[in-house]
Amino acid sequence: MKLFNSIPLVYRKIIFIAFLLVCLTPFIDAPLALLLGFLLAQIMEQPFGKSNAKFTSLLLKISVVGLGFGINLTHAMEVGKEGILLTFLSILVTLICGLLLGRLLKVNTKISFLLSGGTAICGGSAIAALAPIIKADEKQISVALGVIFVLNSVALFLFPFLGHLLNMSQHQFGLWSAIAIHDTSSVVGASAKFGHEALEIATTVKLERALWIIPLSIFTAIVYKGESKSIKIPYFIGFFILAMCIGTFLPQLKSVYDIIIVCAKKGLTVTLFLIGTGLSLNNIKSVGARPLIQGVMLWLFISSISLFFILWGTHF
Repeated sequence: MKLFNSIPLVYRKIIFIAFLLVCLTPFIDAPLALLLGFLLAQIMEQPFGKSNAKFTSLLLKISVVGLGFGINLTHAMEVGKEGILLTFLSILVTLICGLLLGRLLKVNTKISFLLSGGTAICGGSAIAALAPIIKADEKQISVALGVIFVLNSVALFLFPFLGHLLNMSQHQFGLWSAIAIHDTSSVVGASAKFGHEALEIATTVKLERALWIIPLSIFTAIVYKGESKSIKIPYFIGFFILAMCIGTFLPQLKSVYDIIIVCAKKGLTVTLFLIGTGLSLNNIKSVGARPLIQGVMLWLFISSISLFFILWGTHF
């Protein structure tokens, strides 16, 4: 039993909110907020139930849209064209290798597919879109999300360190984090830690990558012949593009955009704290060895291959 679970719910909510408010201070950045959330998860259960996950998802989307006001549309289009081939190839190779690796390790077929799709495109969002199409049950979804969750947390701390160690440029790190880190939250968190230009590039390429949920979902529906015809389209990407357009074509409002961007970065910090509160040791243990091995091997593979092309490839 966790230390604070024995105290009344109202006091646990107060403790939770106090930790959250600490994340709004200038002393807490995105990786530290995730760590703070993780530490809190070890001493008490999340006191707000399912509403926490809904709020986290909404706050992430609002924060990403807010960051769009600081990204120049022309620059974003250039970055998007540069990264499109690398994005397509990495998605295709990751899916193929993930499914082959899943068969080799004898991982449940649906878990393997969710892990491969989540690694290839955008982590939890891809898993949420694909799960109903292949009729994955709650346990299969939880295992896939658990693996992605753990690897996202590691990437948030590891990638900025490796980026500096390898003397990567802002441009290179932005591309690499967008390709090799699963969820948008960790991509934005890691790239923000590395630098402003890296943040711009990573956010743009990652959201472009997220759009591949649509063709993959359609392909999956055809292959699995599922009854579900609904596909979860990441509509907030449209608002992100709109924010870029406003910031680019109405530069006279820059002082307003600067405030929005500061709030968006803090929103992201709080988002990662909330994500951390769902990462308990029990959740990690429940994942199981084989899916975790598949997720780690696939992640190392795509991270290494994309890093090679970004640092030493002449063309994307």
